[in-house]
Amino acid sequence: MKKMLKVFLMLPIICLSGCWSSIELNELAIVTAMGIDKTEDGYLVTVQVLNSSELAGDARSGRTEVVTFRKSGKTIFEALRSLSTDVPRRLYVAHLREVVFGEEMAREGIAKPLDFLSRQKELRSDFYMTVAKGSTAYDTLNVQTALEKIPANKVFDSLENSERRWAPTRTVTLDELVSSIVSKGRQAMLTGIYVYGDPESGSNVTNAQNISPKSGLRLDYLGVFKKDKLVGWLNRNDSKGVSYITDHVKSTPVNIPCEGDQITVNTTSSKTKIKGKMEKGNPKIDINVTSEGSIGEVECTIDLTKPEKIKELNERYAKDIKGKIEGSIKTLQEKYQSDIFGFGDEIHRTNPRAWKRLEGNWEQEFANLDVNVTVKAKIRNLGTISESFQKEIEE
Repeated sequence: MKKMLKVFLMLPIICLSGCWSSIELNELAIVTAMGIDKTEDGYLVTVQVLNSSELAGDARSGRTEVVTFRKSGKTIFEALRSLSTDVPRRLYVAHLREVVFGEEMAREGIAKPLDFLSRQKELRSDFYMTVAKGSTAYDTLNVQTALEKIPANKVFDSLENSERRWAPTRTVTLDELVSSIVSKGRQAMLTGIYVYGDPESGSNVTNAQNISPKSGLRLDYLGVFKKDKLVGWLNRNDSKGVSYITDHVKSTPVNIPCEGDQITVNTTSSKTKIKGKMEKGNPKIDINVTSEGSIGEVECTIDLTKPEKIKELNERYAKDIKGKIEGSIKTLQEKYQSDIFGFGDEIHRTNPRAWKRLEGNWEQEFANLDVNVTVKAKIRNLGTISESFQKEIEE
């Protein structure tokens, strides 16, 4: 009986203790994006905060849906805390969608900012990381975007959509980035982002109200890292080649020359298998890609009802993919000597003993690595029409 009485008396204490440290929503400033730039003696931190009163309900005051604040400090932690002199609420980073590094910051090294981000217990790991190509993170976060009221959501959704339908871009989370940086058999990569048009007009609320905004945010291609430092940028074809090798192509257009013009094949599925091995004491990588696609657009007068024409297209389709893959390998080996493909990890997985000998000099080993590429590509679907009517128009 005494035991039951104790439990009964403690029950209110247990129930009440769960919310002793709760904070009301109107006491928080919800951060959706964070930008980190390098200064002479520390960091410039920019945060994009939701203006919740403008987002909730139908009544609008005409103010912006997000507000950016920035402060500098010797450390990122100090800069964030000093923002309390500008922001009347506690910064809450659990709903962060994007972190942008300024290019200068990325070239000097992002290990220290990543240490800060990894230590924050409020942070979830589902936000994406990007680099502001040719500009600062502050300029990138200071742009009003059309269609999406919250610029951070615009970038987050564009990254996912572009990765699914375009291929030369990549979503990278904090965990993935840290894992690549500390690995000896894989280097990191991040998608670039830049402000197009007039950057000064980007912060004006009317920018997002124009049918043709004067400026906006646009994703670029992949940035190549060595350890934690950005060393350069890939072009569109090389970025797409990287996506094929790392098995991240879900759908992407492929243009194939056709009788003086071109046909666009939409890759609808692609699968890549990588096999590492040692031959006569030297590492070797075999890449096998199997892709399928459908005809997306025909700009020439080819007769797609003839099997020999389809066979020829299949060969050109495979050749285009193989060319992009081999081009990206050549760029990474000769220009950057950076193994963003993870070939080193594959050698480590298949032959740990050989990897022990190779890992100390993997940069040089990667530059001279023998890579064999095999691509099988097949067009499965011609679209809703088999033969183009362009020939009839010309006749």
